[in-house]
Amino acid sequence: MKQDPLHEKTMLFAVRIVRLYRYLSEEKKEFVMSKQLLRAGTNPGAMVREAINAESNADFIHKMSIAQKEIGETLYWLELLFRTDFLNEIEYKSVKTDADEVMKIVRSCILTLKKKNKNRDER
Repeated sequence: MKQDPLHEKTMLFAVRIVRLYRYLSEEKKEFVMSKQLLRAGTNPGAMVREAINAESNADFIHKMSIAQKEIGETLYWLELLFRTDFLNEIEYKSVKTDADEVMKIVRSCILTLKKKNKNRDER
């Protein structure tokens, strides 16, 4: 069985966020922002999983929109951790690149389904 690329990317991203959380809390002794990062950064994968079992196209779009918002929040916490010197530039850019990639895929899914719905409604 072939794995869905978005499912796999969000899972790998969540694993990376968990590892980053451990590093921040154990090595840097940062507990508040890292906990926020953990919550926001692992949520997109959960929302993608929920979207797979959506009750309708609208429900799917709603769950994917939540995933998009959580990725946006994740990007905020990453930038704040970088600007406050808990992450160096290499660490920040590396994780940010992954977050940006997940964001692009999620946005693309949302826009594609909205376009399909609009085309269907116009017929």
